[in-house]
Amino acid sequence: TTVMGGRCVKLVISREETYEATRSRHSITFDFTAAVDGQGKLLARKARMISNQGAYASHGHAIVANCASGFRQLYQDRDCVECRAVTVYTNLPAAGAMRGYGIPQVDFAMECHMQDIAEEMGLDPLEFRLQNAMKLGFADPGLGITCHSTGLRQCVEKGRELIGWDRKYRAYQKQKGNLRQGVGMAIFSYKTGVYPISLETASCRLVLNQDGTCQLQMGATEIGQGADTVFTQMAAETIGLLDEDVQIVSFQDTDVTPFDTGAYASRQTYVSGKALVKTGRLFKEKILDFAAGMLERKPEELELCRSRIVDKVRGDELIPLSRVALEAFYSLEETKHITAEATNHCRENTYSFGACFTEVEVDLALGKVRATDILNIHDSGRLINPRLAQAQIHGGMSMGLGYGLSEQMLFDDKGRLLNGNFLDYKLPTSLDTPELQAYFVETYDSSGPFGNKALGEPPAIPQSAALRNAIKNATGVAINQLPLTPQKLTAAFNAAGLYGEKTKSQPAGGKEQRSEERRVGKECRSRWS
Repeated sequence: TTVMGGRCVKLVISREETYEATRSRHSITFDFTAAVDGQGKLLARKARMISNQGAYASHGHAIVANCASGFRQLYQDRDCVECRAVTVYTNLPAAGAMRGYGIPQVDFAMECHMQDIAEEMGLDPLEFRLQNAMKLGFADPGLGITCHSTGLRQCVEKGRELIGWDRKYRAYQKQKGNLRQGVGMAIFSYKTGVYPISLETASCRLVLNQDGTCQLQMGATEIGQGADTVFTQMAAETIGLLDEDVQIVSFQDTDVTPFDTGAYASRQTYVSGKALVKTGRLFKEKILDFAAGMLERKPEELELCRSRIVDKVRGDELIPLSRVALEAFYSLEETKHITAEATNHCRENTYSFGACFTEVEVDLALGKVRATDILNIHDSGRLINPRLAQAQIHGGMSMGLGYGLSEQMLFDDKGRLLNGNFLDYKLPTSLDTPELQAYFVETYDSSGPFGNKALGEPPAIPQSAALRNAIKNATGVAINQLPLTPQKLTAAFNAAGLYGEKTKSQPAGGKEQRSEERRVGKECRSRWS
């Protein structure tokens, strides 16, 4: 620990302390019941969710509450939906905000549930999902968040074709032997920012430099996600500058930087981007007004294009912006230091969508799963920077693979951590990762500053369910607990009889349990139908 003036300015902790004393993702238990009619329409669903918060609140109940929101948003029930979300304190490390804010957990449970319902009723699992998934124009009855655009069907159709779903899904259901293949998929929705649950506000400042470049200051922070690059592009597009003429300040000093609520919730390009567009238009207006005085023209006759003042109608170049800037700073007649600043108080939200398709190879004897192919298809509205967007998806897919297959903190019966190191806590390596494929279905969302919407967190959401469903396709065994480790898989395969003489694929849990599951399911559908 380093101390200056009696206050801690630097805290150094061990790797084990990092696991024990910093925030992890919440472990959440789900219990779902659904009523479905004969045509595959969801009539009603009921959910009970119990979140393990650990010893301290951190983001606390907000995480499982967001699970409840995700539960009622992705799929639409004809009659009603009921959610009960509970948070409990335990003597374990505190859980907090983690990429996806509860949606990876609830999406795993939902997409396993939807797959199981479709298979039980003999329905196409893809069409069953699309029939019941959120439609354009949906407005959440509790939060009012509206679906302004959706490319979900196109995402599913694209993944279906790319993975070869129609051929493989049926073929893999009747396998024998130790090594088996399977395909699985999952869909998701994710809102953009936190409005109306919490405040969404952001500011931007633009300053014209003497050489005709501009300085851009955003309160939104670059944390490696590419925000500075995208903001530079947005500024150049809005004002009419070359990208290289926008000089963004890449560090945030709260003494001088415009305010922003933070880098979280997949919000920056959407919320902070609106502040940038508002400021950019004001900045451009001031530049054209000054240039009009120099040229003895009306401002409405002029346009800014590629850092040049041009005739708005003919497009002829009239004067470079660098000369306008020089005059604005050093004119003996009238100087004008051109700046602009504006705030965006965001009072809207929207949904992004996507799907994950994966193909796996399952080694029954070892209980080992290897993803041989995996691809994400995203609807994040209009893409501002396709290369950065693809990189964002690759990172999220890697996180999703670890979440689904190997990452788990283990404790003894006293709550002591057993694997607080990188040897025993199994992160996926390059050898565990197949080629990550990222695809897009571009839509235009009317609420976004450039038709764009969330992309930061969505890539890490759907992999775990797609992997579980692929394992079920390969073996017939439904495993409903993450991560899908060899210990869990071999126990489930053994319970299903895959290691004995009877190799018929069936759900794990024993004959009596499976019979009870079928009985309860029929009663549920009968009661609600």
